[in-house]
Amino acid sequence: MVFINSLEPALFSIGPFSLRWYGLLYALGVFFVYWYARNEITQGRFRTTLDKFDTGFFWIVVAMVLGARLFEVLFYNPGYYFANPVKILFIWEGGLSFHGGLLGAMFAAWLWCRREKVPFLHLADILIVPAALAQAFGRLGNFFNQELVGKPWNGPWAFIYTKVDEVPRHPVQLYEILYNVIIFIILWTQRKKGLPTGSLFALFLLLYGAFRFVTEFFKVPEVFFAGLALGQWLSIVMVVVGVWLWFKVRRAPVPI
Repeated sequence: MVFINSLEPALFSIGPFSLRWYGLLYALGVFFVYWYARNEITQGRFRTTLDKFDTGFFWIVVAMVLGARLFEVLFYNPGYYFANPVKILFIWEGGLSFHGGLLGAMFAAWLWCRREKVPFLHLADILIVPAALAQAFGRLGNFFNQELVGKPWNGPWAFIYTKVDEVPRHPVQLYEILYNVIIFIILWTQRKKGLPTGSLFALFLLLYGAFRFVTEFFKVPEVFFAGLALGQWLSIVMVVVGVWLWFKVRRAPVPI
């Protein structure tokens, strides 16, 4: 059986303005992370004030978006964006690299934690739980955009993306939604088990990296390097860092 994805990227349009599913879903994901983290602060599980966190979270989101966009522009589609530089600003149309966004968010969070003298890994543990589910929202946005499509496949749950071609393909966006939901459930169930600070963040890096590495085999690769897609190399790094951090916080559970 072949399914048809003929979804429109825009929820609605008024003149030149369009509200796109991609931007709306990413905004909902960010709001969910914000709501979750503020609740943790209110419940006394992270020591800072709401006002200070609001400021820090704003810059974390800014750095995340900038990192995600710059990574996409510089490493995945430089030819397209350098030929159409104004398109770099159109983030609501898609084109945000997960790995670039993660690096940007981590850097901004680390700077804020140093300034406020709070443990970075404690904040990372709090933010990464809802962020896993927020990533699923983003992949649903990719599904609406009909981007990051899978390789041709005639399997029982193949999809035709009408804005791409008439070829049945792996619905890799749905695979990624599924594994991000799984990661969220695992982190959610482990968050109150007294694990050393940094464990949830390490677990996310390990699980996401492993799932993403496998899923890339079913995706049309955007950039190859030494036989593997760029996303796979970055996922290997995530797994290595995740394993290293998992054991480090057990040997010496100190703030990073």
